Amino acid sequence: MSALTYGSHAPASAGLSYAQNVGRAARALLAALLAIPLRRDSASAAVRRHESEFADAELIAARYESIMPNLAQELRVMAARRD
Repeated sequence: MSALTYGSHAPASAGLSYAQNVGRAARALLAALLAIPLRRDSASAAVRRHESEFADAELIAARYESIMPNLAQELRVMAARRD
């Protein structure tokens, strides 16, 4: 013979109700959705940063164009490859 026991808790110590759990889950989901930035914004910022760095490298390469054209070309190639 086996004896099964079921634990019963007082309503005050039972924890959160189903509706409270659903409310907390909905708030957590909303907070998670609002906390993640859109990829389009970060992608466009990365493109602008890359263009700015490419322009800076182009300015540096232009300084050396008359003195050392090979170095200027290498700088341009390195700037174009950078991801």
